[in-house]
Amino acid sequence: MEFRFLPFLAFLSVMLVISHASLPSEDYWKLVLPHTPMPKAIRDLLQPKGLRSVDAATPYCGLQSGFNKAFQPTGDKAQDDSKGSSFFLETDLQPGKKMKLKLAITTNEAAFLPHQVAESIPFSSNKLSEILSRFSLKEKSAEAKVIKKAIEECEEPAMEGEAKYCAKSLESLIEFSTSKLGSRNVNVLITNDVKPMTSQEYEFGVGIKKIADKAVVCHEVYYPYAVFYCHAFAKTRTYMIPLVGADGSKAKAVATCHLDTSAWHPKHVAFKVLNVKPGTVPVCHFIHSNDMVWIPK
Repeated sequence: MEFRFLPFLAFLSVMLVISHASLPSEDYWKLVLPHTPMPKAIRDLLQPKGLRSVDAATPYCGLQSGFNKAFQPTGDKAQDDSKGSSFFLETDLQPGKKMKLKLAITTNEAAFLPHQVAESIPFSSNKLSEILSRFSLKEKSAEAKVIKKAIEECEEPAMEGEAKYCAKSLESLIEFSTSKLGSRNVNVLITNDVKPMTSQEYEFGVGIKKIADKAVVCHEVYYPYAVFYCHAFAKTRTYMIPLVGADGSKAKAVATCHLDTSAWHPKHVAFKVLNVKPGTVPVCHFIHSNDMVWIPK
């Protein structure tokens, strides 16, 4: 299923010309984060790609859609293993621990719009009809449902102990992340060297390292252009974990451990997978390859 983008692309062409008067996103990064190298994955998001076709049937990792939700398939179907297997206990952080993981999520990549362009486009439930009109979509189409769901998740209230924001441009992502960290002297981490859409058993290697006690995690939102759901929790620890796959491949994965899960939904799949109760022990999860973690240096 693909969007019919011609009227919207015409609008973008005009706005892109106007946006040249403002500071390009890469130059903005260099200005406000002079000591932070831009990861290749973020640089790729700045390359013009047009608008992403959102297919309602495309698998989408919605980890960010709420720890205060049950986060389980409807009906009697067992939990989605590709999501459930990302959770583990902090006490599992030992060399030799084995887990079946799918850390790379391949989608039809979207690109960040220039900040001025992104801010000119509505992004709210009460503007849904206007948004769908810009994308030339019918209200009851499958693609419209994808857009509606993404916006609604961004608009949901934050959990207790959580600060959240959906960033529609790189500039707004930078501002939110650095404001929550209280510093512009930051590192940006991404799980790398994992094979797209490959699920296999990984073993934790030697050299597991705690890298931060404060972090902002930004998850990709499934939307026609790049939008990231960023959030920060009051009590977390972030780790870098060397992994060795069953096929011999090696990767470095980022994981976040939540020290206080008392506000999580008691039927969240993490508790079922780990056989623990809310608020009893730290619960950790890996960060997928299309997400990013911001930490203070």
